[in-house]
Amino acid sequence: MASYLDNDIKYLAGVGEARARLLAAEAGIRTLGDLIYYFPFRWIDRTKLWRIADIGEDFGETYVQIRARVRGKQFIGTGRGQRLSVMVGDGSGSAELVWFRGVKWIEKRLEPGREYVFFGRPHFFRGEFGMVHPEVENPEAAAGRPTGALQAVYSTTEKLTNANLGTRGIAGLVAAAWPMVEGSIGETLPEGVIEAQGLVGLREALFNIHFPQSPSALKAAEYRLKFEELFGIQLDILSKRSRRLTREEGFVFPRVGDYFNTFWSEKLPFPLTGAQKKVIKEIRADTVSGRQMNRLLQGDVGSGKTLVALVAMLLAADNGFQSCMMAPTEILARQHFASVSRMTEGLGLRVAILTGASKAAERREALEGIASGEVDILIGTHALIEDKVRFANLGLVVIDEQHRFGVEQRARLWTKNERPPHVLVMTATPIPRTLAMTLYGDLEVSVIDELPPGRQPIQTFHKTDADRLAVWGFLRREIAKGRQVYVVYPLIKGSEKMDYKDLYDGYESITRDFPRPGYQVIAVHGKMKAEDKQTAMREFKEGLAQIMVATSVIEVGVDVPNATVMVIESAERFGLSQLHQLRGRVGRGGSQSYCVLVSGEKLSREARQRLAAMVETNDGFELAELDMKLRGSGDLAGTQQSGLAFDLRIADLGRDQQIIELTRRVAGEILDRDPLLADPDNILLRALRERFTPRTPKDFSMIS
Repeated sequence: MASYLDNDIKYLAGVGEARARLLAAEAGIRTLGDLIYYFPFRWIDRTKLWRIADIGEDFGETYVQIRARVRGKQFIGTGRGQRLSVMVGDGSGSAELVWFRGVKWIEKRLEPGREYVFFGRPHFFRGEFGMVHPEVENPEAAAGRPTGALQAVYSTTEKLTNANLGTRGIAGLVAAAWPMVEGSIGETLPEGVIEAQGLVGLREALFNIHFPQSPSALKAAEYRLKFEELFGIQLDILSKRSRRLTREEGFVFPRVGDYFNTFWSEKLPFPLTGAQKKVIKEIRADTVSGRQMNRLLQGDVGSGKTLVALVAMLLAADNGFQSCMMAPTEILARQHFASVSRMTEGLGLRVAILTGASKAAERREALEGIASGEVDILIGTHALIEDKVRFANLGLVVIDEQHRFGVEQRARLWTKNERPPHVLVMTATPIPRTLAMTLYGDLEVSVIDELPPGRQPIQTFHKTDADRLAVWGFLRREIAKGRQVYVVYPLIKGSEKMDYKDLYDGYESITRDFPRPGYQVIAVHGKMKAEDKQTAMREFKEGLAQIMVATSVIEVGVDVPNATVMVIESAERFGLSQLHQLRGRVGRGGSQSYCVLVSGEKLSREARQRLAAMVETNDGFELAELDMKLRGSGDLAGTQQSGLAFDLRIADLGRDQQIIELTRRVAGEILDRDPLLADPDNILLRALRERFTPRTPKDFSMIS
């Protein structure tokens, strides 16, 4: 039976061809079903009134509503640049309200001495509260609004807003569509799951997510829709995991031979930590089980993940299999190639490299060597997934900083054989348990939570621009000891819109303050040619330069044990995860290392919390948890989700940890009883799982 949910959005009153194209391009809304599932991201209580005196610069509310009396008004400027300034007060304080559009109409509407209700975003100029383009209502109209009335706020874009499809416009479309589609909304969850988990029905949830009748109705609607979304994802993830664990199709590595034993007894660069030994045992167990290994290796910066990966590759070589390691950047791939070549020297292994920047001879040598089986270990970038890359006998794939690759990029590596190779994916971005449970629920998870012996904790300090002379003095003292320094900027070139330090200006001032011949300063950024970047990196690594001025291009893959200071300019610009990654570029030798976070004087409350956390702890997992508390999934999940094949419409992997754990448990219990969901009672769950299977288009006909 046809469903109104599948109707093209262009046929909805007020849309048409042009707006339909815009909605599809900007918001992915093509059908009425897409529109109904385009959920608000916030709801505003329009019954709450704030006193002007209570609204300060650290005020947490995004929107506020005040009841105030007009004290005066004036036009400022002429012609198109004219604006209307209205001074209002409520007894506790005063505020300036400004309009740039429709100024004459607003001016006529506002009578001096009368009270109005104003609603909008708080704006501060020189510490004084005001609003730009607030909505205006008579107090009588505001009082007539139902108690607990909540107004939905939708994500929008500049192009949508310019077409009168801002949050109000989208809300109007949803209101127009609802009477048409509500009869097509059928249930998507079995009655038993709904009753057991105390969920409201789907139709009720969808209505109250857009038109909340009360805060409690909104809460129940959010919970139902989040549960369904995360439950569908967990059904898909756990089904795949179950299928993988029951298939006997993995290569077996029974032999621990000369490569492994010689390396273990003669070439280990430092004693392994207990955590590293535990992970190696887990990998060993996987590779003799007869099942394909699919393991995530989490380890903080500098914890020794690469060494564990090399040991796994040696096991593969001992059993006649090739390995490859894919890194996200040329810099990191070259560094892995250098370190693996150095550590395996004399073992009789052949190691090759292949990147997008490889010269013709290097490329030809790598391609011929892996096709013939002469190359045992191939290290490279995304160039490894090219069709021309053919392995003789690929047994193990290692993917470093795996979240930087998309799902399809990663998958293409393990289709290089008829039988899938073992897979070890590594990340230095610490992932809280519940987040990993959803991002990588079909993988076994290993964690290296110890640093190698001899490493000292990095001391971190927060300074402001006013402390710059003291910071420069500290750098001179460290350089005098023979140490090296990184200075990282958020931008290559300055922007009028963003008041942040940039690399070009920074390089100029640093070379002036640290002149030759006493100091050598080099710059590295993402727009440099790969060859120039490699040359600069090599000079720094060899100690020919004392200061490297860089962007976050050095976040991953730079390993200079003699570098002991990391200065991060405009540190408030970076997320916790990135700050922690950058800090991990130092502290890689035996000397005491330091991270100096330099920020402006005026900081948001969230920025202060981030910088304070960096000063207080070096624990990446603790920082990742805080990042999620501060900003939901924040940078972390955002980075991770760049490689996901499912979209989250309402759930948040950071904030909804309890629902993640619950849906995983419920999905697991159901799949334990019915692994294929073949029972007639599970027909809805089969459809739900398919809806959340990666790369399957969303189909709303299933809920008709």
